[in-house]
Amino acid sequence: MESRGNPQNIGVLIVDDQDLVRIGLRTLLEHAGGFAVAGEAADGLGAVESAIRLRPDVVLMDIRMPGIDGLEATRRIVSDGRLADTKVIVLTTFERDEYVFEALRAGASGFLLKNTPPPVLLDGIRTVVDGGALLSPTVTRTVIAEFTSRSPRPLDPHPHIDQLTNREHEVVSLVAQGLSNEEIGKRLYVSPATARTHVSHAMLKLSARDRAQLVVFAFQSGLA
Repeated sequence: MESRGNPQNIGVLIVDDQDLVRIGLRTLLEHAGGFAVAGEAADGLGAVESAIRLRPDVVLMDIRMPGIDGLEATRRIVSDGRLADTKVIVLTTFERDEYVFEALRAGASGFLLKNTPPPVLLDGIRTVVDGGALLSPTVTRTVIAEFTSRSPRPLDPHPHIDQLTNREHEVVSLVAQGLSNEEIGKRLYVSPATARTHVSHAMLKLSARDRAQLVVFAFQSGLA
């Protein structure tokens, strides 16, 4: 089934090495309006091959799999020009999975726990399709902060970070804290629309794929 055969449906590729997890996700998506299961894969290599063949809107990606793991699969999918419109959501069992931050660095648009309530998971898929990032459970910020501090790396500033205005520096820093456009607006005493404009300008200047990648750039550049 081609993921983009019905433009009203969000095509989802399910990737997990556990049959029961794939069955559960498939059942959920098939019974939820507005979604179509593009296909399934049980390992990272299969995920990459299926993504190229099916061009899904979203890949639900397990991290820990035999062979090519979800981290490498995410990296390959995000770097493939043919899949520029495909988003990756990492699924993990543990809130403090050591690979979550690396997955975000690889280009994932966010992550969800496997025990996430079905409505939240469906909303998360819609969010990334709409260009957002799953940075708003608080646990996402906790994971990023914890693992960047646990394994400190030398700063690696984005080559275009100096192109940001002072206000855009502020906004990127607040995005890295997990604040929404509305929350940023309140913090800076501007409208949510103005905050959104600043975020968009920063993403454009830094060539950020989405807000998740903007967060990664903020940490690498010392803005968070």
